[in-house]
Amino acid sequence: MSNSRGVTRRQLIVGAAPVVAAAPFAGLALAGGKERQATHLGTHAAAAGHAAMIGEEVPAPGGPTDLDELTNPPPPLPHQPGRVREYTLIAQDADIEVAKGVTFPAWTYNGTVPGPVVRATEDDLLRVDFRNGGSHPHTIHFHGIHAANMDGVFEIVNPGERFTYEFPARPYGMHLYHCHATPLKKHIHKGLYGAFIIDPPEPRPPAQELVMVLNGFDTDGDGENNFYAVNGPAFYYARYPISVRRSQTVRIYIANLTEFDLINSFHLHGEFFRYYPTGSTDHFEYTDTIMLCQGERGIIEIDFANAGRFMFHAHQSEFAELGWMGFFEVED
Repeated sequence: MSNSRGVTRRQLIVGAAPVVAAAPFAGLALAGGKERQATHLGTHAAAAGHAAMIGEEVPAPGGPTDLDELTNPPPPLPHQPGRVREYTLIAQDADIEVAKGVTFPAWTYNGTVPGPVVRATEDDLLRVDFRNGGSHPHTIHFHGIHAANMDGVFEIVNPGERFTYEFPARPYGMHLYHCHATPLKKHIHKGLYGAFIIDPPEPRPPAQELVMVLNGFDTDGDGENNFYAVNGPAFYYARYPISVRRSQTVRIYIANLTEFDLINSFHLHGEFFRYYPTGSTDHFEYTDTIMLCQGERGIIEIDFANAGRFMFHAHQSEFAELGWMGFFEVED
């Protein structure tokens, strides 16, 4: 396992953050907890700075299709009351790469952080087969309306056991799910969470749909995040920008599951968007920045007026410099 897990948050943000971001993080951890040294960083990256954090030089792990299943939700289905929607979620311990050369001992649903996107239409019967293949007791708590015995608080599932969650999907909107076993803070920060979309009976207008789950990783165990990201790896959408069309609405289902920080945020460059809190009504704010506490979520709709490359990132500068940044590539 990479010695980068010993890099502290302070060491990562000392000095010029763009320089830190432009090099593989594995080279930043030095024995004995010494301060970060940047002598090995490329001079081009140091000179180009923040705006050049795009493309092959970005230190993001993974390939261009690795996050497709987390970024692109399953398609919505028409309203059909009583239809059964079935999912299987398996709790698994897994080492995941959260930044270039930096691994994290995660607790996952189906091997990824965040877990798979769960989607249903209001009045579907949602049936989730939960199996605990991990080393600790776990549950799944779904935000929404359901019976008390489906709440994921009391029905603790021990390693090797399973439990079936079953309830009508309601109300429509952008929701989330996460483990609710104690200590709750640890189970969430280790990665047991995901997006839960319930579509309205009357379908939303067609759009290019995306999911963004905001998260962070404390890789040295000091109770502060060392890296911030969307859907897992730091800087991923800076290395692999999201392609969208100027002529088509972009709809983003966004949720904040960042532990240890009171708020997270989303800021879009060069455009405003409609933000629907929780996605449960037709009321929206027209803005370019939203703030989200943990568990807060909503729906963003963007109609890009111009083609080109537009940045999105947390409007806490430290979060952006530690991995929470990306780009839309807007094409005609």
